[in-house]
This record gives sequence, C-alpha cells and structure tokens, in this order.
Amino acid sequence: MTNIQQAVIETLPRREAPAVGVRDLRKEFRRRDRKLGRFGRRTRDALDGVSFSMERGETVAILGQNGSGKSTLVRLLSTLLLPDGGSASIFGHDVVADARAVRRLVNRVSVEASFFKKMSAAENLSYAARYYGMTARQTRSLIPEILERVGFPADRRDEPMESLSRGMQQKVALARALLTSPVLLLLDEPTTGLDPRSKLEVQEFIREIRSNHDSTILLCTHDLAEAETLAERVGILDRGRLLALEPAAELTRRFGASTLEEAFFAATGREFEADEEEDDEDREVFA
Repeated sequence: MTNIQQAVIETLPRREAPAVGVRDLRKEFRRRDRKLGRFGRRTRDALDGVSFSMERGETVAILGQNGSGKSTLVRLLSTLLLPDGGSASIFGHDVVADARAVRRLVNRVSVEASFFKKMSAAENLSYAARYYGMTARQTRSLIPEILERVGFPADRRDEPMESLSRGMQQKVALARALLTSPVLLLLDEPTTGLDPRSKLEVQEFIREIRSNHDSTILLCTHDLAEAETLAERVGILDRGRLLALEPAAELTRRFGASTLEEAFFAATGREFEADEEEDDEDREVFA
C-alpha cells in the first residue's frame, strides 16, 4: 500500500463502513421525442432502485447490455452525476454531501476518458500525479513502469494523445487510474478497444493492483469471461434494475444454467450482446 493511499484510508470516518454502499439508487434522464412535438421529452429510468454493497478489497463485476445503466452507476459513484433518489456512499462518505472526500478515494477508467490531447501520455500521467500530490521524484520511474505494464509502447510515450488510437488511449487511461493506487477503482469497460494481448496484460495488472494495493474494484464490462475470472461476485443489470449479484457459480446454479451467458438470458429474457459502443445513457439529454 502506498503512503498516499494509507493517508487517505486513515481519514475515513468509519473504518467499519462498506467500501461501497448503495441503497435504492435512482437516476432519470430526459430524451427528445419527436412524437411529442418540437420540445417534447420523455423520461427514462437509467437506474431504478439499485441496492448493493461491497466490502473493502472485493472485486465486483456488473454485466449489462447497452442502456442497462452501467455507466450511469459509475458516474454516480464517482460524483460526476447527482442521483434523483436513494443514496450512495464510499467508505462512509456520501457521494453528494461529501463529494470532495469521495474524489480522493476514487479513480475511474471509462471508454470516453478525457485527456490533454496536445500532451503526451507521459505528460498526462505526470499532470495527474501532481494533482494527487505525488512528486516528480516519485513518478520518474513509476510512470514508464506502469505504461510498460499495461502494454503501452515505449517509443510512443512522447507522442501527443490526439495521434493515438482509441486502444492506445485506453491504456493510458488505465495507467492514469492505477498510478495513484486508488482505494476504489471504478472500471467502465476498461479493456474496450484493446488487442487480445493487451487485454490480457491489463487484466493481469488489475489482479495485481487488487492483491498488492488493497484496492476495491467495481468492474462494468460486456466481457463475460472477464467478469467471471476477475470478480468474486457478478451482477446482472438490466433496464436500470439490478436483478442479481452473487458469485458466478451461484448465479448459474440459481438460474439452472451451465454458463454465465445462459444465466444472463434466464434472468433478463434476452441474449447477451457484447457491444463496444457507449451505453445509451451516454447520449441522453439532461433536463
């Protein structure tokens, strides 16, 4: 565990609090509907009464199709969205009332990660490290090491981000999140756009971060195998509702399935369609 991470954990108000506590969490979006006229809007529940908890050091995977609410859940937990009902807390800190404290504990990787496009991968990581209070001496060797571990080519570290492919940018996003060894790591499709070898490298690094840095991990993914191999518990999120959350083996037994994909179908009544595009809620119109 890093000194920074230990200092953050020591400031937690209640060490017995769960790493993540979600109760009846709700989020609504309003979308344009031409059938209702020029200014017509219709409301859709992106999350509808979601409740669950995670213990410190646990890895939980959430499976869901586009529009299921996965990205909305991650954004609410990382304080990027405000809930319309219910509550969520990170190590006892309410995501609304104690947003600043939550941001110190959380790091997020998503398919639409933002960067300083004119800056290089190394420069973006260096900037992020300064934000978290790390010194140049601490990151001089750490940044190249992390980039290498996620499979980022050494000869491209000084290229501007705007010249990199989506897959390359995704590697930098993961490296940035792992740089500070966050207490809670929120991963929203972390291996999307990566080639098979890089995908395996990233998955192995996720395991290492969890075991060596005492991190708690919430993984939202469309990759069934990834969910099954990385997480102790797997959740099924469908149309904003959390239908189940338990170990993969128990999930398949409950639905009388031989595979996780069959269990997903039994729970939702729909085939699981892996899709690397952003969830539908990413394109909602905010009211």
